[in-house]
Amino acid sequence: MKSNFLRKGETLDDLQLKGLHLIQKKDAFRFGVDAVLLANFANIKKNASVIDLCSGSGIVPFILAGKTPAGKIIGIEIQKEMVDMANRSVKLNNLQGKVEIFHGDLRDLEYLKTMPESDVVTVNPPYKLRNSGIINSKNENAIARHEICCDLEDVVKAAKVLLKDNGKIYMIHRPDRFADIMCTMRKYKIEPKFIRMVCPSIYKAPNMVLIEGQNNGGRFLKWGASLYIHEPDGSYTDEIDRIYGRSEERYGV
Repeated sequence: MKSNFLRKGETLDDLQLKGLHLIQKKDAFRFGVDAVLLANFANIKKNASVIDLCSGSGIVPFILAGKTPAGKIIGIEIQKEMVDMANRSVKLNNLQGKVEIFHGDLRDLEYLKTMPESDVVTVNPPYKLRNSGIINSKNENAIARHEICCDLEDVVKAAKVLLKDNGKIYMIHRPDRFADIMCTMRKYKIEPKFIRMVCPSIYKAPNMVLIEGQNNGGRFLKWGASLYIHEPDGSYTDEIDRIYGRSEERYGV
């Protein structure tokens, strides 16, 4: 029956989380560890309202639905095909009423004002500046990776419109954009509150950064311990195994 939800060129991937599955395209942008880390970084309280920006296939909303006591979870995505795919995943997982993905442009502030104010905004935005690096010829991949349809300031501005007073934004980005992120958040009175660097391993520099900001929050910043993906021998760290819900039995230990 699950195959009835699939279309040509799509896969059905088991999230290993309460029986949830996600529809993705074989040859388009597929979620990675950054989305998983973001969803696990977000502190979601019981019945909290959540809006996920740049939602793509809906991976962050689905993880939040499976792991947190969130109330309504809304995703906003600019690519119509991704929205269609994500909402088919909603039906597949019987999450109607809990998760809903909307087609919309986060730069359209009037559109955002039609949304209910949220307790939490999550976002895994495009990392790369529009004119940096090699632009992928496949448009969906380019939009996911480069600031083509939105940039960092657009994302923060959107969060400002959507968040309740003292609401939280959770973002994952790249360390080379760290100064831009801090300055932009403060420009819109979203105060950086907690930072955690993500490193490939203990001997390597961070390649991702997790940021918590608070709308109209006071000036007090905490710096968390770094999160390491791999042990020196290349195996995953215990923390990553816990995040992914891996048990010792699955590895035959």
